[in-house]
Amino acid sequence: MSFLSATLSRVKPSPTIAVTTKANELKAAGRDVIGLGAGEPDFDTPQNIKDAAIAAIAAGKTKYTAPDGIIELKQAICAKFERDNGLTYEPSQISVSGGGKQILYNALMATLNPGDEVVIPAPYWVSYPDMVLLAGGTPVIAEATLENEFRLTPEQLEAAITPKTKWLIFNSPSNPTGAGYSREQMKALTDVLMRHPHVWVMTDDMYEHLAYDGFEFCTPAEIEPALYDRTLTCNGVSKAYAMTGWRIGYAGGPQHLIAAMRKIQSQSTSNPCTISQWAAVEALNGTQDFLAPNNEIFIRRRNLVVSMLSEIDGMTCPTPDGAFYVYPSIAGLIGKTTPSGTKITNDEVFATALLEDTGVAVVFGAAFGLSPNFRVSYATSDDALKEACTRIQSFCASLK
Repeated sequence: MSFLSATLSRVKPSPTIAVTTKANELKAAGRDVIGLGAGEPDFDTPQNIKDAAIAAIAAGKTKYTAPDGIIELKQAICAKFERDNGLTYEPSQISVSGGGKQILYNALMATLNPGDEVVIPAPYWVSYPDMVLLAGGTPVIAEATLENEFRLTPEQLEAAITPKTKWLIFNSPSNPTGAGYSREQMKALTDVLMRHPHVWVMTDDMYEHLAYDGFEFCTPAEIEPALYDRTLTCNGVSKAYAMTGWRIGYAGGPQHLIAAMRKIQSQSTSNPCTISQWAAVEALNGTQDFLAPNNEIFIRRRNLVVSMLSEIDGMTCPTPDGAFYVYPSIAGLIGKTTPSGTKITNDEVFATALLEDTGVAVVFGAAFGLSPNFRVSYATSDDALKEACTRIQSFCASLK
């Protein structure tokens, strides 16, 4: 009998972390590696946020807090939801955790029973299906294809829902594609959900402020107020505020669900880092003036990557609405062979050969549930992106 839990056999390690680890190992061995796998901005945390953390330390605000966050941060989150999304929550309806991932995990652990299904549009963030499995549920994957610009259609959502469906996990703009849903597209999906009152909605709005070219972010409970009582609106400070390592995620939702999530957190990790919480208060309440200039940089980088990858024969690279990823298709390269004799049979083989031959680290599409594709994070310098795309062009040109 194995010493380890049978639950572990249902999940796999994060492929995005694995790619970053492999790239770092090659760098340590002296290889010239450009890592395009990590999903975090290369910007520094804004100075006012760092100053707030330093001030909290100086004031001795370093003790335990309530398991799911200080009242000051919950009030700042309520103000943010009202200001940005037109959603009204009380502090008792807010949960704060050690990152957005913990928010989602707590909610799934607090609600799923064996046999419960969770609809997950693909391509998806790599952790969604595994978190559902860890919580004892069953992921139901609905493929949002390149032909539909990686957006789930109302018909696909309708077809995926069964009497066993408990949640829809919804991410816009998306990791890994950057695809976002307009108000009209969102309304078409919420209309489907209104016909199925047993289905709850878990939004992942982490890339809310990273929206480009006039794309306007919206979230389900904002578009359909009648969904408010069965929506958990999840967000965090990691991406827009360049605070990935600070580990603060949050959510607003029905009080009974938030209380259940608090119970899970109180018996697992307890409160998120106190200093990070005070920094997050400043992030949400303080100046937002850096968001627009940062987005201009992301737009420039996105356009650079899309234009260079679109020049490659056999590759199709849609232009994302937001986030900081592109998700090109390599359907036209499958079956070709590298100069060293490796046949490109799928996107994982492509990504492995690309890393070994050129030192460019990307994440293969199967990790996100839709192939044959790969994900590029353009949250790195223009020079690094230009060099990486040049290497990808050369690699693809060498395939026979």
